[in-house]
Amino acid sequence: MNIRLLFACAALAAPLAHAHVTLEQTSANAGAYQKLTFRVGHGCKGSPTHTLVVTLPDGFNGAKPMPKTSWALSGTANQVTWKGGSLLDAHYDEFVMQVKLPASVGKHYFKVTQLCDQGRMDWDAVPDASGAKLASPAPFIEITPAVAGAPHH
Repeated sequence: MNIRLLFACAALAAPLAHAHVTLEQTSANAGAYQKLTFRVGHGCKGSPTHTLVVTLPDGFNGAKPMPKTSWALSGTANQVTWKGGSLLDAHYDEFVMQVKLPASVGKHYFKVTQLCDQGRMDWDAVPDASGAKLASPAPFIEITPAVAGAPHH
């Protein structure tokens, strides 16, 4: 096998091996309604996930979570919980909601708690000025200024 091809394959596989809870959408316009897709790439140190709790940052309103077969949904004004399913460590899944984005621009971080049969992961670390790599980074979305004349639905 070509050595360059081997390194290319390894580079592409590396993010999958270290998958965290991430947000598919990386940016959106202020004040818009937006679909948010939280990707869960693994369990807790080999243990299946049975609950995912997403806490919305200030200014995010009207969360409408998408139901998932075999998962119960509950929520409050600033939190959505999917509970009772079983996402094996070897599998990947997505948890989806729609929200109205705030008017404030910049990065907004979501606290996500992943509960497993054995253990938990709190995806809540926010970067600081040091630029140090985070062990449990919080998913985020970059809110950009609203585009004049763009629909907000």
